[in-house]
Amino acid sequence: MAGLVRPREGRMLGGVCAALARRFGTSDNTMRVIFLLSCLLPGPQFLLYLALWVLLPGEKSVSASTAW
Repeated sequence: MAGLVRPREGRMLGGVCAALARRFGTSDNTMRVIFLLSCLLPGPQFLLYLALWVLLPGEKSVSASTAW
């Protein structure tokens, strides 16, 4: 399984849903729909999203100096 990092591509807001989708092997849009449907239920979904946005590391980019 892949590690949990926010990707640089495929993200809409903070990349949290894209990171979770890649971690669990689903599409980004499926994870976004699951998140939106979960918002209909009582709970701290927005707080959890914000916490993951802050705590998850961003995906490292390949710089020109390391590409050689």
